[in-house]
Amino acid sequence: MLKFQAQTAPSKIVIFANPFMTEKILILDFGSQYTQLIARAVREANVYCEIISFNKSFKIDDTIKGIILSGSPFSVNETNAPTVDIPSYIKETPVLGVCYGAQLTVKEFGGKVEKSNKREFGRAKLHKQKDDILLKNVADDSQVWMSHSDTITQLPDGFELLATTASIPVAAFKLSTTNNQQLNNFPLYGLQFHPEVYHSTEGKKIIKNFLVNICGCKQDWTPASFVHETVEALKKQIGDAHIIMALSGGVDSTVAATLISKAIGERLHGIFVDNGVLRKNEFESVLATYKNLGLNVTGIDAKDRFYEALKDKNDPEEKRKTIGKLFIDVFQDEAAKIKEAKFLGQGTIYPDVIESVSVHGPSVTIKSHHNVGGLPEKMHLSLVEPLRFLFKDEVRKVGLELNIPVDMINRHPFPGPGLAIRILSDITEEKVKLLQAADDIFINSLKQYDLYNKVWQAAAILLPVKSVGVMGDERTYEYTVALRAVTSVDGMTADWAHLPYDFLANVSSEIINNIRGINRVVYDISSKPPATIEWE
Repeated sequence: MLKFQAQTAPSKIVIFANPFMTEKILILDFGSQYTQLIARAVREANVYCEIISFNKSFKIDDTIKGIILSGSPFSVNETNAPTVDIPSYIKETPVLGVCYGAQLTVKEFGGKVEKSNKREFGRAKLHKQKDDILLKNVADDSQVWMSHSDTITQLPDGFELLATTASIPVAAFKLSTTNNQQLNNFPLYGLQFHPEVYHSTEGKKIIKNFLVNICGCKQDWTPASFVHETVEALKKQIGDAHIIMALSGGVDSTVAATLISKAIGERLHGIFVDNGVLRKNEFESVLATYKNLGLNVTGIDAKDRFYEALKDKNDPEEKRKTIGKLFIDVFQDEAAKIKEAKFLGQGTIYPDVIESVSVHGPSVTIKSHHNVGGLPEKMHLSLVEPLRFLFKDEVRKVGLELNIPVDMINRHPFPGPGLAIRILSDITEEKVKLLQAADDIFINSLKQYDLYNKVWQAAAILLPVKSVGVMGDERTYEYTVALRAVTSVDGMTADWAHLPYDFLANVSSEIINNIRGINRVVYDISSKPPATIEWE
């Protein structure tokens, strides 16, 4: 199997064995911003895939049903342009080149790729020149998305043109069937557009044609099959050992813990720490949910320790480091009581693992707070990560398959340092209670107005600003709260949510009338970029 190197503190790392080894698609990453979208399109077709950097060695065995070559910010004509041995690949399995992958294919086989007279970027109409299984059921004039500055000007000998657009002579091609048969090769295709992006309206149909009609994939990778195979794999991996695991109440750690618990039951020892900056009543409600799920979880009330450690700290990075360090201390104290533990469970998911930040394949940095990075070497625990190969939306689907409550599965992202980075000043218990109350009104109102699931993330922020107000005949001088709500796909970019005015008016009124200490509410209408989602 393909292994990814992780930077993490436990002294011994056990990469969770991917149970879907019967068939997969391998995606070679040349640094494209769209590589993850290729993987998501493949997964949506119920076919398992993995992404590796183009320069990582691998062996093509019976489990690899096909290879997809990604796009890239490079030009194939640059001196140090990334290359791979495509002729050797098609001796073993079908190959599809996308954008840079298509241009590299042409160059490697003796065709021409040249600088275009103009940068080809945006929507185009695909004109089919030949019926082919790759473009089966794809309409002529189907919209596709271009993003390249080079263009294919001449196909190599033995290649067939499948499609063009108004601006480029080669939009899709393949190595001729006759040549493939003579050389005993598998099919080789290229697309000079990006089928994986939303703007290619029938792009996923093209990808599915490659997966099913060309690679022969069975499309049997489903949440139910993942749960069954993962539980069986965990039983074999863990044996009779015990596992400790830090739980946050979030989707990833809850789903991972539930999978592990199905495999080993009470030998999973979950630890859920109240760091004093959780949402209102979250500690109690999450523990109740864990109990209903049958998880063996211990709740640790460490609020006072965190408040003391955070006293007089204003710098957001200092807050994060303080919370992260103390969390590790508390977790280690509790973990030390479970002497039979041999493994550390984590809710690491695929975006944390993928080596696509750079085509040079940087190693993974596990988030220090969420995933308990920084634990001392002396714990000597092996790492178990059952969600290591899943995207966030896939984690949610698995969670629903495990009958985890929908409210927990669909909850918005919440930062590891919690409300500490939503209080833009030093942390006190009084300020935390003010923000918890305001946040509770905002989140519950979103749910009541059926807006919660239309927003990617929502937050209330307590500002270090007091302003004058009048309530009845009283003059007040109290805090200001900013409300933040955004729409997004993955959090990388985000637009401010256009919430109804009457909704915002009601929320503002509820906060001001019910929380003594807050007399002004404002709404953040900044998008990301240039602003970030969180204020700190």
